[in-house]
Amino acid sequence: MALIASACSNAPKQPVVEQQPQPKLIDKYAQYTLTTDISHLSENEKEMLPLLFEAADIMDQLFWMENYGDKDELMAKISDPDVQRFACITYGPWDGLDGNKSFVEGIGEKPAGAQFYPQDMTEEEWNAFDDPNKNSQYTMIVRDENGALKCVWYHDYFEQQIKKAASLLDDASELAGDEEFATYLALRAKALRSDDYLESDMRWMDVRNNNIDMVIGPIENYTDARYGIKASHEAFILIKDQEWTKQLARYAQFVPELQKQLPVSEEYKKEVPGSDVDLAAYDVVYYAGDCNANSKTIAINLPNDERVQLERGTRKLQLKNAMAAKFEKILVPLSGVLMTPESMEHIKFDAFFANVMFHETAHGMGIKNTITGKGSVHSALGNQYNAIEEAKADVLGLYLVTKLAEMGEYTNTELVDNYTTFLAGIFRSVRFGAASAHGKANMLEFNYMQKEGAFTRNEQGQYAIDFEKMKAAVEKLAGDILMCQGNGDYEAAKAWLGEMSVIHPELQADLDRVNNAGIPTDIYYNMGPDVLLKK
Repeated sequence: MALIASACSNAPKQPVVEQQPQPKLIDKYAQYTLTTDISHLSENEKEMLPLLFEAADIMDQLFWMENYGDKDELMAKISDPDVQRFACITYGPWDGLDGNKSFVEGIGEKPAGAQFYPQDMTEEEWNAFDDPNKNSQYTMIVRDENGALKCVWYHDYFEQQIKKAASLLDDASELAGDEEFATYLALRAKALRSDDYLESDMRWMDVRNNNIDMVIGPIENYTDARYGIKASHEAFILIKDQEWTKQLARYAQFVPELQKQLPVSEEYKKEVPGSDVDLAAYDVVYYAGDCNANSKTIAINLPNDERVQLERGTRKLQLKNAMAAKFEKILVPLSGVLMTPESMEHIKFDAFFANVMFHETAHGMGIKNTITGKGSVHSALGNQYNAIEEAKADVLGLYLVTKLAEMGEYTNTELVDNYTTFLAGIFRSVRFGAASAHGKANMLEFNYMQKEGAFTRNEQGQYAIDFEKMKAAVEKLAGDILMCQGNGDYEAAKAWLGEMSVIHPELQADLDRVNNAGIPTDIYYNMGPDVLLKK
């Protein structure tokens, strides 16, 4: 059954609380069918896919519990079918595209720590809680029978679901046509059972000759807005585009040299990123859990573990069909409203694709450990890290495109296409709201570049870049972000984002024009085994 079709199928016919119809909520999303050609897959690979779908659906169930709690209880409070469907997209009663504002009567604001911590836990309690596992990505913080805080590992807290998902991955590993992918699936099953993901992350780096790929487990920590610690469950199922992947593979060899050319002093780029970089193109056929909530990702840069990144690098998977959906349904019509007519000729899909690809490449670059003795950048910056890191990837990605073009290695587009499409992309992304890590990053970039004169706005509220000034602003901002990370100064990062990650009235008025034009903010998917595997 397709995910969207099934997500609310268990909602009761007689709701407990009447809900006022809100037909415009669902209009924020354009529906898109995720599918691709699988005729080249072996019979074993086709037999494996339903097992992967079932395991992914378990991740979906776990994310509901992490983000909101009891899904059935929520659906019982909603009578309007469109609002029910919207709640399925948001995995709860809070609109992630509108600062997590509640859209269900009687439910207040979203807890910053979602369901990872007791709702009544105070900062004093947290600081006094003496358990080294409290800072693990993979523990739930609960109260014991005496009301004291305690840690419970995910594999114990979600024991029944984890056992089933791990068993499915074991079965799938027996059918995988690629030896490396089979090994990864078996090790990922082991990791789910133990909450030790290092070995499976390392072996996932070996998956290069596959037709099918899967990302599964507790991975990103965006949902934990309280401390930025806890990882949420999710899954992607992917079908490799072999031809596009061949085109991308050649860029991986340049990563070590590009690290040396970063626009910052030597101490901020002294680490050598792993050169074992995998740039590959996929069609995504399933999103589940965290990655399917609210705005949908269009590329994957993993593993997040700094140990893997320093030793092996990362894999950077470009989700080609998801990119095409957002480009066609959102970016092009949005640009028609906010960009000057002269700029429109530079809004190109190949530029959009490249900007996203090098955004993911940039995540693995820079510095992972502070130069000030404060430990890892992630731990030093805490809940400010995600926004700073996303801003780094955005601007440093564009910087990498520029350097490769200057080296004569990137010739797919004219650089002015990449820079113009980048500005239009900020308008697309900031509509997700300035409350999210990505939204804060977008506004930091927009406001910084505006101060540097990187673009102009005419009387009609249409924008155009100043190419040379924007190039200079990108290089300058990339350096500032790399220094911010290397210094690991939490208070400085918080103050910088507090000042710069703001949507000012003029921009908000421009974004309102886009909304009034009926242009959707993001995509939701019709997907699942009955979509991909139908005869």
